Amino acid sequence: MSVDLDRAIAAKGRHISLVIAGTMLAWLALTMIIGPAIGMPGRYAILFDFAALAGLIYALVNILQLWRMRQASKNENQG
Repeated sequence: MSVDLDRAIAAKGRHISLVIAGTMLAWLALTMIIGPAIGMPGRYAILFDFAALAGLIYALVNILQLWRMRQASKNENQG
């Protein structure tokens, strides 16, 4: 059981890291490269900011879930 939980924790950690990296890369690309290249007005940049914020909030929720999984794993190994 512990091996399965460790694998689940590792997979969730990889997922979180990909979400954070992907969110930041997409946000940078949209605000600094793609938006200005297509002549998008600056007032629409806030939409990209909100999308990035949503992605980071999603990552934060998953980080909290990962923390709780690790706490459960510690308690399982101790008891």
